Parts: sequence; structure tokens; C-alpha cells
Amino acid sequence: MPLAPDRARADVAPDRARGVLLDVTYRMLGSFAEAEDAVQETYARWYALDEDARHAIEHPTGWLVRVASRVCLDVLGSARARREKYVGEWLPEPVPSPARWSSQGGGSPDPADRITSDETVAMAFLVVLESMTPAERVAFVLKDVFAFPFDEIALVLDRSEAACRQLASSARRRVRSSHLQAVRTRSGEVEARAVSAFRLAWETGDLDALLAVLDPEATVVADGGGKVAAALEPIEGRAEVAQFFADVLTKAPRLVFTQEEVSGRPGVLVWQDGVLVTVMAVDVREGCIAHAWAVRNPDKLRLWQ
Repeated sequence: MPLAPDRARADVAPDRARGVLLDVTYRMLGSFAEAEDAVQETYARWYALDEDARHAIEHPTGWLVRVASRVCLDVLGSARARREKYVGEWLPEPVPSPARWSSQGGGSPDPADRITSDETVAMAFLVVLESMTPAERVAFVLKDVFAFPFDEIALVLDRSEAACRQLASSARRRVRSSHLQAVRTRSGEVEARAVSAFRLAWETGDLDALLAVLDPEATVVADGGGKVAAALEPIEGRAEVAQFFADVLTKAPRLVFTQEEVSGRPGVLVWQDGVLVTVMAVDVREGCIAHAWAVRNPDKLRLWQ
């Protein structure tokens, strides 16, 4: 599963390592805003060193990643307390595809400001990471996603290598129990067809078509953050989920739906009067929509505006 161990560990000029650091911190935190803050703090610590100290660091990229990981560890600890007070369900922040990203603002931003898109930014994957303890998450991301050795992970977590191995092993069990190991073998074409059928059924309000494209144990989780209307609890079961989507269209009949890549997988964007109001990531299993995550909190949609 390693994303790009060469990219994550190969030394580049420190001021060009921003993309690597965003790759690491976003996967650890599930929030682009928090990832940016963590990267900023990492650079602040780098430039707080005197010039001789910086020159003495043999592998600057590795040093920056280790520091960024420690910053994330602190953020994850405090984030749990904040999310207990969050209104409704908290979901990771979805990221657009690089192609869409580069079209924003009338220009092409520095690639160092983008998140590398692969299965480890998929909403299903990030949701599982949210179930881990902060130490499990850091150990798993560094080892299984970026192929860092346990001796370096031990420095980040201030634990023994044996303890870090146990943390990574525990995290892997969480991933296996979530059936995410099937992600790598999924067909993008099959997923795209399923999402297209779901989008069409939803925008036409065809309840029978919705039922046909939903998994029997389908679930929907919405995140409004208390700032916009959203279901406060998960909705479970094919019939309940289909009715939920049909009711949304009844309440807002002028919604417009587009199919776009959401966090590296086919997804759906929902627009109201020309304004993006929902970014929906989905998980497709055996040609049916098994899970849908509707991010409506406007603070989490800024990359899409």
C-alpha cells in the first residue's frame, strides 16, 4: 500500500517539501485546514534552528516529516475533545482531483500545494483512520502508507520499536475488519457506472431506481457542523436511505447534481442556485452504493469553491 516511499523520504530542498508534508499531515488529520497548520508549524520549527543546526541535519525531508508527525500527534489528541462537541457527525474533509484543483483561481497552483490522490485519501479509508487512536494512526500512516522504518516511527512516538509494531498491527486489524483490503482490486469503471446510476436516480426522484442501486445495508452519514441542515445521525438500510435521498429532492426540487472525483474516487456534487452545497463521497461494493458520506459543512468545502 505505500503511497510513494521515495517521494516521502527522498531529500529535496526543505522549501520544496511542502507537498510531501501535506501528503503526510492530511492523511493523519483528515482536514486540509489542520494539515496546512501542521505544515506551517513544522516549517516554523525548521527555521527556528540556527543555520549550522539545519546544515547538520543529514536528511532534511525525513526530519521535517518526523516533526510534522509529532505536531499531528498533538493535534489528534486535542481534536478528539473538540469533535465531542461537534454538532452531528464529523467527517474528514474531501479533496478534489488534481485536474479540478488546478483549474481554480484562473491559474495553476504550485503542485506542492496539492494532496497526492490515491486510495489512501478515499473517504472510506479516512473514516477508518478516524477510528484509530492517535498513536495507531501515526504509526500506520508512516509505516503502511509511507513505508517509514519502525526505528524512525519510534522517534516520532517516543516509544520502543516493538510498541510501534504493535500499534501498526492493531491499526491494520481495524483496516481489515472494515473490508478496505478490497479497495485496491475495485474497478474504477464499475464504480463510475454505479455512481452515475445513483446520481440519475436521485436527480429524477426515482425511488425504485434508488432502491435498485443501493446495497441492502447502505448507510448515509452527513456532516453539516451545525452550520447547515444535515442529518444528525447515520441513516441505515436500503429503504431508509432511498427515502432520505427522495425527501431531500422533495424539499429542494431545483438541486443540480454533477458526477466528479471526490477524494480519488467517483462521487457526486450537489448544487443549489449555482452554489455548491454538498460534496458526497461514496463506497461502491459489488456494483451498489454501500456507503455515502455527505459533507455539507461549508468550512470543509473551501477547496471546491
